[in-house]
Order: sequence, then structure tokens, then C-alpha cells
Amino acid sequence: MTLIKVPATSANLGPGFDSLGIAISVYLELEILEPAARWSVEHTLGSSIPMDEKNMIIQTALSIAPELQPHRLKMKSAIPPARGLGSSSAAIVAGIELANQLADLHLTNDDKIQIGSRLEGHPDNIMPAVVGGCTVGTMLDQQVYWSSIPFPQVSLVVTVPDRELLTAESRSVLPSALSLAEATKGSSVANLLIAALHQGDVSLMGEMMEQDVFHEPYRSTLVPELKVVRSLGRELGAYGTYLSGAGSTIMTITSDDVKEQLVTQLSEKIPTAQVFLAVMEREGVRVL
Repeated sequence: MTLIKVPATSANLGPGFDSLGIAISVYLELEILEPAARWSVEHTLGSSIPMDEKNMIIQTALSIAPELQPHRLKMKSAIPPARGLGSSSAAIVAGIELANQLADLHLTNDDKIQIGSRLEGHPDNIMPAVVGGCTVGTMLDQQVYWSSIPFPQVSLVVTVPDRELLTAESRSVLPSALSLAEATKGSSVANLLIAALHQGDVSLMGEMMEQDVFHEPYRSTLVPELKVVRSLGRELGAYGTYLSGAGSTIMTITSDDVKEQLVTQLSEKIPTAQVFLAVMEREGVRVL
């Protein structure tokens, strides 16, 4: 038996729109079992996720290696779908690794990032799902340029509202253009966030995370919990709060001394949400 393990991911970190992401300690796991006459995926994740060759993982694998021998697969995932935690990216990366293992392709991490980003349309979730840690990148003419960057040892308080938010819906509220002044502000804030990460300046990092102009001001209408979480985070001394990916998940960066208090109070203030602790995962997709 071969087990493929892919971490969830959290993109943007505020102003790093479509380019910055981290891997977090929540996982999709895929067991490759025996060869079979037809593809099958055993799971208990609901009827909306196909259990045959229409499953995104298998579709991804077959797009890379169309002649793959069908296998019986078993999948389990703690990554909630359509919540801004990279569930589709995890499935894509699992599919790439499935093809890599069964067809013996010897893909490099860069190969996986290039393939996955073209399939996903942007690299922010794919990069950390492949290599772990914190990554920054851009896609220019279908070529991804990327790098891993330092990220401090902090706690992550994850608030998952009991409501899906599809990426298409979340993108529909974004403006088609920004003024030069707004674009300049957004770019400078993102640049300073990257500098703070390299310097290990957690306070400055948190401040810049909350100064986005590219997407959060518009998406916050779809995720009213963001204002509640950010306000409580500031009150308790958290470093910063941002909307994870397209939402609806909200991520708060905090120190160990306030994390439990933040979880408790957020659970009381937003009783319909799932609130839990996580850490950044420093490894990407693994084969066990």
C-alpha cells in the first residue's frame, strides 16, 4: 500500500493576493490499493464527491498519464470543501502524485507546481501543497516563478464558518480595476509583508496582513465573521487576522500565550463556526 498525504493550504495572507500561501496541519490522505478493472475511490465525504473516474484526483492523474492502470483508492480528508483551505488544490496535488507514483514519472517539485498551477489557474495554494512552508510566486505566460520564504513559529487559530463560499462567487464581488493610488498602496503593503517575513518581524507582518486593498474590503461583505474575528484578535493581542483564500475560513496568527483564550472566545461569539488550532506544515506532499 502507498499513502499520499497532502496538506491543506491558506492563501493570500492579506495583501499577497493569488501569490502568497502557507501549508497548514490539516490533511488529505489517499491510499493506493490494488489494481482493478475500473477506478474507484472509497470515501465518506458525501455524494458530491465522485467515487469513480470522475473524481478530481483521478481526472488530474489521467490528464498527466492517460494510460494509467486503474486502481482501487481510499481517500479521507479533514480539509473542508469550498472554505478557502485549498481543498481543490490538495486534490490536484494528490492526483499529480498519483500519476507520478503509478507511471514512475520522477516529477520534480517544480514540475508538480507547474502542472498543478496550470490546472488550478493560479499558484498560491499549489506551491505550499507541493513543498510545504510559506511560498510566494507568480504565473507569467503559463510559467510559474516561485520561491520558499521564512515563516515564524506562531500558532494559527482557524475559524471555519458553517457556510461554503465558492471561489467563483467570491471573485465575482472583486472590482475589475483599482486606481493607481490603491494599487500602489496594495503593492507596497505586500512588499513590506514579505520583508517582515524575511526579517522575522511578527508584529509588522501582522499589521501588514490587515492592510489589504485587493480583495478583503470586497469579500468581507460575504464573510461578516471576518470583522468579528479581527476585532477580538486585536483585543486579545493576536498578531493579525486575514481571510484565507477566497473564504469563508478566517485565519488568525497569534502567540502561544493567547491562542487558547482566542479559541474559547471565538467559539462563544460565533457558535455556528468550527474553531481550532493549527500550525504551519513545513512539509508538502509526502508519499509514505
